[in-house]
Amino acid sequence: MCAIVGVINSKDAAKTAYYALFAMQHRGQEASGISACENGRIETVKGRGLVTEVFDKTNLESLKGDMAIGHNRYATAGKNSAADAQPIAANYSLGQVSIVHNGNLVNKDEVRSALIAEGAIFQSNMDTENIVHLIARSRSEHLQDRIVAALKQIKGAYCLLIQSRHKIFAIRDRWGVRPLSLGRLKDGGYIVASETCAFDLVGATFIRDVEPGEMLVFEQGKSEFESVRLFEAEPRVCAFEYIYFARPDSVIEGKSVYEVRKKMGETLAKKSKIGADFVVPVPDSGVPAALGYANASGIPFELAIVRNHYVGRTFIEPTQEMRNLKVKLKLNPMASLLKGKSVVVVDDSIVRGTTSKKIVELLRHAGAREIHFKVACPELKYPERYGIDTPSFEELISANKTPEEVCKFIGADSLEFLDVDELVSSIGSERKYSLVSFDGDYFIK
Repeated sequence: MCAIVGVINSKDAAKTAYYALFAMQHRGQEASGISACENGRIETVKGRGLVTEVFDKTNLESLKGDMAIGHNRYATAGKNSAADAQPIAANYSLGQVSIVHNGNLVNKDEVRSALIAEGAIFQSNMDTENIVHLIARSRSEHLQDRIVAALKQIKGAYCLLIQSRHKIFAIRDRWGVRPLSLGRLKDGGYIVASETCAFDLVGATFIRDVEPGEMLVFEQGKSEFESVRLFEAEPRVCAFEYIYFARPDSVIEGKSVYEVRKKMGETLAKKSKIGADFVVPVPDSGVPAALGYANASGIPFELAIVRNHYVGRTFIEPTQEMRNLKVKLKLNPMASLLKGKSVVVVDDSIVRGTTSKKIVELLRHAGAREIHFKVACPELKYPERYGIDTPSFEELISANKTPEEVCKFIGADSLEFLDVDELVSSIGSERKYSLVSFDGDYFIK
């Protein structure tokens, strides 16, 4: 669930990309990088860590020019190493090129094996590097034709930004699984980013979403861009963007993430009546759904769990040991509110169950009398292959346990999920969504 951003025809493009990546830090904390282009030469700075750890005044000022692309890494393909940070920059027969990618290529191993058999040498473990090799090995005279040929050989969910010496290409797969939006900067330049919250920080005006199956071509010095239809659109935006990953102040495919999450909570409250003293969100991603639950149920809302915002998101930590420790570092229940109370706890999802178990333990220790755990999405039963870090059935608690067994495992007095139809109606039933974690429909073969 990486973050990508592209800025073109805007002064100090790298600095704008930096602030956009800062706004989208929630989409990946393992590495960050920016490539900028000035006078036909691309320079890249990248490394492991948060945006503020990778960049300082000196290296950011070295990235000059009115064109830049950037990336925050959340590892789904490859390893957590500096070599796997993006952008990937390379020299090839047409000059320089730099690429950032959000998504996951399902045929990455097949493509890589074929490329290696033909003599390709790989420098990283990322599926993104496949695209670089496919472009470099093409015989077409123009980069745009090489990109189109490469896209015909890959399969998966992807949003791509490809920077050449004078152009940026913004591409979204035919299903539109991952979000990608287009905005206009105050100086007339353009910005393309994974989430609209990046536009708010840099003062850009939202224009529209990049359409599924579309490629936008921006050229240095030109005020207009070209739209190319690459594939017939079959829209299926990932439901997990609305459930968890996107910032609540973003708008995805015309829908406010915050309002959708509140609707999920309202739907959850209508499933069954619980006589509790108050509703407690698991901060921060569970807050909108808990507000919706409280509004629909009439049960008071209390911020009885305080979050330490200097600790990162636990779900995207690479190891289980780190996730367990960070739950205690991140969340602190308020015993003065909880002692002797019956509470409804609302969270956005249960993936492995270990975080939920720790939360229930913390609430019990703080004196909560009853804990009714409500989950604002369906049971996650299937590994997600399109960019979410749930690679195996063994890691998904609901793939191996019934709701009653999950309830017992986490130690709650009751447990309730939304079902798939309730989730879809909460987001909006006028379109299809990627629901593979819930229904096992792997529509990208």
